[in-house]
Amino acid sequence: MKSIIVLAIFSIITSIQAQNYLSNLHATKDDPIYTTYAASLQRSEYIVNEAYQFVWYDPEKGISFEVAQAGNLSLAFKLNNKIKTKLQHFYKEPIITTSYSDLVKFYYYPYKDIRVENFFIVFNSRIAIQEIKITNESSFDVELNVYPYLFYPTRNYTNIKQTIEKDGVIFNHNEFPDGWMKEHNIPFQENLTNVLLINSTIDGFGTYNQLEKQKDTSRIFFFNDVKSKELSNIASLDTAKVIALQKNLAIPGGQSITIRVIRGVVEAEKNVESLFNQCRNLMKEDLNKFLFENEQLYSKIPRIKFKNKEREALYWNAFNLIRQCMLPPEGKCNYNYYVFSREPRWGWGYGGQVFHESLVMLAYVFMDPISAMNSQRVFIERQWEDGYINYRTGPYLDEQIPTDGQFTTSAPWFAWQNWEVYKVSKDKKFLEEAYESSKKFYNYVLKNRDSDNDGLYEWGANAILECVRDGRVAVWDEVGDPKNFEAVDMNIFLVSEAKSLSNMAKELGYEDESIKFLNDAVNRTNLINKTFWDDETGFYYHVDKSNHTFTFKNKNDLKRKEIIAFLALWAGVADKDKAEKLMKHLKNPDEFWRSFGIPTLSADDSYYNPIGYWNGPIWVPWQYLIFRGLLDYGYEDEAKQLVDKVLDNITYQLKTNHWFWEFYSADDYQAGWNKTYIWTGILARFLIDLGKE
Repeated sequence: MKSIIVLAIFSIITSIQAQNYLSNLHATKDDPIYTTYAASLQRSEYIVNEAYQFVWYDPEKGISFEVAQAGNLSLAFKLNNKIKTKLQHFYKEPIITTSYSDLVKFYYYPYKDIRVENFFIVFNSRIAIQEIKITNESSFDVELNVYPYLFYPTRNYTNIKQTIEKDGVIFNHNEFPDGWMKEHNIPFQENLTNVLLINSTIDGFGTYNQLEKQKDTSRIFFFNDVKSKELSNIASLDTAKVIALQKNLAIPGGQSITIRVIRGVVEAEKNVESLFNQCRNLMKEDLNKFLFENEQLYSKIPRIKFKNKEREALYWNAFNLIRQCMLPPEGKCNYNYYVFSREPRWGWGYGGQVFHESLVMLAYVFMDPISAMNSQRVFIERQWEDGYINYRTGPYLDEQIPTDGQFTTSAPWFAWQNWEVYKVSKDKKFLEEAYESSKKFYNYVLKNRDSDNDGLYEWGANAILECVRDGRVAVWDEVGDPKNFEAVDMNIFLVSEAKSLSNMAKELGYEDESIKFLNDAVNRTNLINKTFWDDETGFYYHVDKSNHTFTFKNKNDLKRKEIIAFLALWAGVADKDKAEKLMKHLKNPDEFWRSFGIPTLSADDSYYNPIGYWNGPIWVPWQYLIFRGLLDYGYEDEAKQLVDKVLDNITYQLKTNHWFWEFYSADDYQAGWNKTYIWTGILARFLIDLGKE
């Protein structure tokens, strides 16, 4: 009986492994694979939170795990007096065999017949583990020196002491919050103590403190700097930039030796011995159980049959990006939440959630519906009694940005997001909570964003932030502040919100409320088409709030063709005739049908810049909104072509630098501003909706 149970368990595990794409890779540096890693949701925290970018593709660098402010963790080797640190000198470059949001497995050959297999996992926000299996594939015995080391490329660390233990070293480093984090009083740990250790007695330890004077990094310290017999227990680390351990291995021909390297960090004022002991206890931890956890989690993701292998890679790596940004309840958040990016950790992207980033929940809900619903609950639990929801909501942040007697919120996507999440999760309890909260927020917007009580709505408070398009917008920069205009995008959003509320009410059995919201949507749709549509050009524009014309200062100066007009397709505002006229603009390559998607501003506008900000580039979530509109209006071929365009540039960037970016150029193979950005993960939803490549 026992053997039957064991066989059954083995069969289940084998089945899960077989169907998990990310467990069965053979990825080179030229494949589209995302290689930044952070601790899993259940083992993460906010303030001390080290994530690692795996650099395995730059010939001028070694194979390393880099943290913007916490140093680069790497390995060097010496065999027959030949030092190998740079990828360009390795015999064979890395091949990744497994990659999830918190772990990666890969192998490479620093020398002929010396195979190195590495299992790297960010165990939690403080500890990273590398298990390194080194196989001598020759028939001869070899003496190999291995050097785990940390390299700090940009900062000096002054007047710091380190303590040497039999199996590693304790030392300090500093990290610094940026101006945004200081301004918003985001908690940040500046002084950190590190431990770096291996699973046996070290054969050497050394530091190097004048890296800037040494051009050949392969000769930094590996000959004379790494030695322990002559070294006392306490050594000075005056502005050291390299901290290295040494392990000497005698490997018989045809055999393997496995070592484990662990790096941990703790607040400088806390008990370092406790961290040291925790790391030592992890020396025998079975890492495969964390792989199995991932395989179980990712097994929930819809399987799509792909003919295009690069698109298949893109699909699975998008989920790695999203999952990596999720953090557990902490501070003011009683539910899991996300940040825009964990590595690099930058203030604007580390404050908490915003409605427009939460569009990515439409993809994430397929992977972990409970976590996606709980992310939406972060907004619900912080909502004010009058319905207001913060512009940004995080564990240590309620960003309200009071301006002109109003509080800044975000673009009203809330009810639509909640309805879309529910359509996948089918959780009625969530729907009830989300409906009441979405209704309150909708009524808040109606009450506070129609200053002239004419039934048309404008952006309020800090309007440039509230409207999402928060920089380099043609109308804002060259015509006037958004508060001056009845906003076509705000009114279209409210149609979508009313329709979503109607659907939610109907699902909950509130027929009268469902009809009321549907009537709201119909009435507002009529008003939009009456007010914002210009039949002469076949396009939607903002209008002057005072007279509802397309002129503010100069004749027709509001007639700037922006991406917001196509939201009329997403929200179902345009009738068939108007949709056809919009499509003429959308399909015009001199306007919006660019090489890599729909730019935020028409290419024939003088303010257009394909890699600017909101004056040209491709913002992937907005491409998804247009894509949904195209499908709803029956433009399936155009929808598929749009997906091809958008994913082309994303794939190129992922193959080139292994990052997902905040936005992409409309015309060139470029990407911009912030990397490892969560909302680009919505690309997975394109592919789910298409159901194929």
